[in-house]
Amino acid sequence: MGPGPSCVPPEVYKALSKPTLGHLDPYFLKIMDELKSLLQQVMKTGNNMTIPMSGTGSAGMEACFVNLVEPGDRVLILINGVFGMRMQEVASRLGAQVDVVEFPWGTPVIPETVEKRLGQADYHILAVVHAETSTGVRNPVAEIGALLKNSGCLYMVDAVTSLGGIEVNMDEWKIDAMYSGTQKCLSCPPGLAPLSFSEKAVDRLNRRQKKVPNWYLDLSMIANYWGKNRVYHHTAPVNMLYALYQALMLVVEEGLDNVIQRHQQNHGKLVAGLQEMGLEMLVEAPFRLPMLNTVKCPADIDELAVRHCLRSEHRIEIGGGLGPLSGKIWRIGLMGHTARPENVDRFLAALKGAL
Repeated sequence: MGPGPSCVPPEVYKALSKPTLGHLDPYFLKIMDELKSLLQQVMKTGNNMTIPMSGTGSAGMEACFVNLVEPGDRVLILINGVFGMRMQEVASRLGAQVDVVEFPWGTPVIPETVEKRLGQADYHILAVVHAETSTGVRNPVAEIGALLKNSGCLYMVDAVTSLGGIEVNMDEWKIDAMYSGTQKCLSCPPGLAPLSFSEKAVDRLNRRQKKVPNWYLDLSMIANYWGKNRVYHHTAPVNMLYALYQALMLVVEEGLDNVIQRHQQNHGKLVAGLQEMGLEMLVEAPFRLPMLNTVKCPADIDELAVRHCLRSEHRIEIGGGLGPLSGKIWRIGLMGHTARPENVDRFLAALKGAL
């Protein structure tokens, strides 16, 4: 019940254990096609460039930047937590001219502030984290995207923690590059990063002045493996792709709207129980993530000792705070298969005892 990985359903473990096929086996290629279609459904996009990258969510982040950024490009990054800072680090290493707009940790990005900054320069990319895992904040991604209407600026969104837990609508929100991870609300083991590029982003990739500087993450080559030509690039992590296929099937079978509602209902149950204990949430209600709940630790309580007690005596894992929130909050995950009422009940009883 920490910030990820989440609990993995038995059906996904079973899929993971199936015999390994060759990455160019005709039957495996059919699985790839269906997997691509499932990703498009869950991401709500018609983008042809929608694939799972080999690597965790951070590989998805790096793939987006390394394919779309060239030295000297002006990039605006909105930061209100650890993963916005990581975006800044990745873009800077690629030689981008990086500007940032920072907001207090535990509070959302303010679109009006972003709009003012956009009026001060022409940017190649605007990047933001949808669900900031370090703080439990849901950023207003749709509203930020609306600011880029009729703009040449690409809109990049980190959906690592949000995909499969809250609404994500890539096409309607006019997102050009989006990446996620398998180990959060999709409840698949870590190791793949679902990624999607709009036609606008693909065009930017195709018009690069120089080669993509990272060979392994070069989408101009990887696209030929996931496309009709099936040109070998690197050996696909076959069994992990089985697992993601099954995890996405579970989401689609339950119904994406039902999955989102389940996360919200269990979040409500958790918050009510925490408030009964006199505990306070870090994030204001409208901006809270249902899948990543941040709770203020009382001043007279050792937050690390509570986490150790939960792990050793109750076999429950939760996370602590990062950066300026270190030692001040707990991060409680209700992601994917973990988001069930019996888990909430077990956790609340254990936390009460630990306190």
